[in-house]
Amino acid sequence: MKPPTAAQRRIVEAADPQTGRLSGTEAQLQALVRARLAFRHPRPPHACFLTPAGHRVRDEGPAPAQPSPEPPPPAPAPASSGVFAARTGTETEPTGPEGPARAREVRSAWEGLVELRRMTNPDGTRDRPCAWERTHLVQAAALALETAGRVPAGPDREGYRVSPTPQPEAVAVREPTADGIRACAAALERAGWQTSEHAERRGGGRYVLASPRRV
Repeated sequence: MKPPTAAQRRIVEAADPQTGRLSGTEAQLQALVRARLAFRHPRPPHACFLTPAGHRVRDEGPAPAQPSPEPPPPAPAPASSGVFAARTGTETEPTGPEGPARAREVRSAWEGLVELRRMTNPDGTRDRPCAWERTHLVQAAALALETAGRVPAGPDREGYRVSPTPQPEAVAVREPTADGIRACAAALERAGWQTSEHAERRGGGRYVLASPRRV
């Protein structure tokens, strides 16, 4: 990982001492996210906070003056980019980039969510869902599945579908094959969810009922 520039260090050092929240232009904050010194909160207004690496940079204090000039600011993000959205497999509109670009978005969002767990869970644990996940069940479960490499359903492909249920703190996950259902359950359990498999009332199919683990 490249060392932060002098400008980036100034932004990191000016972070809120209690929460690690950062202030700066969108281009500056995005550069810190790409450098893994910051993560973007998944809830509006999508503020940026220091990652553990960012906290280490701040704790190191100011860097010695460098004789070389600072590099120019990074180019702005393309106009097509927007706020990250987990794919539930129920979308009816185009869902943005695919391939490596999407994989990077998913990885960054998951790292941000894990850091949010550390910051907001009372014991600081990263392996158990946090309050945000309990109020955004479908999106949180979908992100865990996509992070694990599961493929969401789409107009031209089969895959997982995550949907809400009448039960509190529970979502239903469906896949077209039994192996797919079991793989989804395993992925959610690794992400800190508890799961159980059930039979559909009609059609004889199977689905997974999943809820965030509390202990």
